[in-house]
Amino acid sequence: MEPFWERVRTQAMSGEGIGREDALAVLFLGNDALWRLLDVTEPVRRRFKGDGIRLCSIVNAKSGLCSEDCSFCAQSSRSAAGIGKYPLLSGEEIFREAAAAKERGAREFSIVASGLAMRNREELTRVGDAVDRIRTELGLETCVSLGTLPPSDVEYLLSRGLRSVHHNLETSRSFFPKVCTTHDYEEDVTAVRAAKAAGAWVCCGGIFGLGESPEDRVELALTLRELEVDSIPVNFLNPVPGTPLEGRRELSPVDCLRILAMLRLTNPTREIIVCGGREVNLRDLQVLMFAAGATGTMVGNYLTTAGRPAEEDLRMLRDLGLAPRS
Repeated sequence: MEPFWERVRTQAMSGEGIGREDALAVLFLGNDALWRLLDVTEPVRRRFKGDGIRLCSIVNAKSGLCSEDCSFCAQSSRSAAGIGKYPLLSGEEIFREAAAAKERGAREFSIVASGLAMRNREELTRVGDAVDRIRTELGLETCVSLGTLPPSDVEYLLSRGLRSVHHNLETSRSFFPKVCTTHDYEEDVTAVRAAKAAGAWVCCGGIFGLGESPEDRVELALTLRELEVDSIPVNFLNPVPGTPLEGRRELSPVDCLRILAMLRLTNPTREIIVCGGREVNLRDLQVLMFAAGATGTMVGNYLTTAGRPAEEDLRMLRDLGLAPRS
């Protein structure tokens, strides 16, 4: 195994990243190789991103009004989950949520709205006004997750002070039809390319534990590298009662660490932000996610599920000798 370890270390530290076969090999490593793996991934994280940890927070600004049938999502048309459903929050409500996120230590605040796309101009203007106010009054970096935005809408939001556009691919192109049938994978890829072309920082990742294979996980990682996304948000399935994936739990904490390590080694220069499902999947091993390659995490609640108290995450960083990135 020594040539393997030397190869993956060298390719990751160079910034190039490892290839498909080595990425698969990482996912198939035994539990006894975990510490050897972390001994490779942590130096890669430190080389490219240092010890500052990026903290972000979100608001579910428009809930449960989605026509898409994504099998994991409590807000989708296939879901019978009893979540709250409401139209787009007012600008003042969004601002209050951003102020609370800043108190939690977040550096970036994302406005998330359910649905394939935001095509209502009044709504888009409301989001733009909120972005401008959050940036100027709170000094937070702003992000939006509004579906498949066309370039003109991305350019409008950038003109209001937006920094980042979030749009997940969710899984591999091969596995996507088993997750969603109401739109094509290429629509998501086009949205990511459009945001990049408009000049936005692009946050694009996926969710693991949907029933996808190790090959699917590697395929997604390499697609993200090909698209040159700036930040990779990583979600682990937290199955919500009433969704088609209710009751599915197939990831162990060590599985999650191997996935994070594979993403770090295939995309060594990118941000990797651990988001939804980390508490229930990583459990007591959350503290190791940064050694596995994560450079940030989400603090506060998620879209339809609760996170843990922000003070616990801040204490975790202090205990590790890490600090929120300013």
